[in-house]
Amino acid sequence: MDLADIGVTGLATMGRNLARNLARHGYAVAVHNRSHSRTQALVREFGGEGTFVPSEDLAGFVASLKRPRRAIIMVKAGAGTDAVIDQLAELMEPGDMIVDGGNAHFEDTRRREAALRERGLHFVGTGISGGEEGALNGPSIMPGGSKESWEALGPILQDISAKVDGVPCSVHVGPDGAGHFVKMVHNGIEYSDMQLIAESYDLLRQALGATPAELAEVFREWNRGELDSYLIEITAEVLDQVDAETGRPFVDVVVDQAEQKGTGRWTVQSALDLGVPVTGIAEATFARALSGHPEQRAAARSLAGPELSSVGGRELIEDVRQALYASKIVAYAQGFDQMAAASKEYGWDLDLGAMATIWRGGCIIRAKFLDRIRAAYDANPGLPTLLADPTFAGALEAAQDSWRRVVTTAIQIGVPTPGFSSALAYYDGLRRDRLPAALVQGLRDYFGAHTYHRVDKEGTFHTDWSGDRTESPA
Repeated sequence: MDLADIGVTGLATMGRNLARNLARHGYAVAVHNRSHSRTQALVREFGGEGTFVPSEDLAGFVASLKRPRRAIIMVKAGAGTDAVIDQLAELMEPGDMIVDGGNAHFEDTRRREAALRERGLHFVGTGISGGEEGALNGPSIMPGGSKESWEALGPILQDISAKVDGVPCSVHVGPDGAGHFVKMVHNGIEYSDMQLIAESYDLLRQALGATPAELAEVFREWNRGELDSYLIEITAEVLDQVDAETGRPFVDVVVDQAEQKGTGRWTVQSALDLGVPVTGIAEATFARALSGHPEQRAAARSLAGPELSSVGGRELIEDVRQALYASKIVAYAQGFDQMAAASKEYGWDLDLGAMATIWRGGCIIRAKFLDRIRAAYDANPGLPTLLADPTFAGALEAAQDSWRRVVTTAIQIGVPTPGFSSALAYYDGLRRDRLPAALVQGLRDYFGAHTYHRVDKEGTFHTDWSGDRTESPA
């Protein structure tokens, strides 16, 4: 039997398309699925695209791989992943490699990598973004794991990844869980990006009485400028879609409850652990949660709102465009801050400019805008925040008046814009010389003796609030 260069187990849409991508690039691909009929269907339908080596069970799958073996798992994250890893590990030998291409939590990846390393096996937690189309035609690929793993696997991943200006959208992200962490933050930014787009649509529709088709043209126009991105592009397509059954705009026949698979929530939880404010991602996650409570929304429908129901003219479109771009800068800045904090916490040594580079193609948040982020980190690898980069600082300065008008308009007509509002609040908080946190710390010292620092001298202090209110070093 001819042996395969690499294997894929788990042949749902993503796994199947990834296997086809590998085969199209000339690799002999071992394929396996728990339900063998799915394996047979893949070979029957797409066998002409390359060399597939099918197996009915995991033992045959492992036996069909060249040594050292490389096996990619494409199964649902969680207990199922652990089960497949355990089964593969029992069949493999030291030096073999297991690659998890699912949306695993990065802490699970760190645990798995450490356990398999002790057994002499390589484990590579790999973020793959681009959906089913990307998996087939070239995704953005974010592998973690050891440098030795990257040396063996990297050329294959770069070969099948998306390319922008001839540059592969895949690099070695860092050790253990770094790849899945970066993919998690990518998804968090994706949440924020979509929320801001949705708020732009909602505000313009309510304020101007514009139709979805008219707004599709607005988004197409925006996509020709600095907002050029995959999400803006497909927003125009969705808004232009007409429901064949009713003749109504497609967006009006879709139930307004946005689902989520957990990566946005993971991003916010991790940010809280790291002490990094990712307010845009958090608000986007909470907005989905709010949409998923129709009983509460129905009960609150009679609550009072503003008398004004529409406002503004065509100039509001440009204001919203500026606010969308400014808020997008903030969302990405927060995501990159989170990656920087995690890199320091876990000793990953992440190259933030490289992360912007591999997100330029294949992935859901791919955008021309990422070239500017890459340039910012190329110019200053130690940049404390993207908002301090001269290019982005200038864009924010140019946009801020429009940004404030947009938030004001939304408040006036009662349209919720948590993404725009939180991004502006973050911007204003970051640029302030003094924040009211001084009062918060004073209150903490009053009720809990939590101490405080002074602006005029070194040390930690406490005031005797229940006594004579004298201050003493803590």
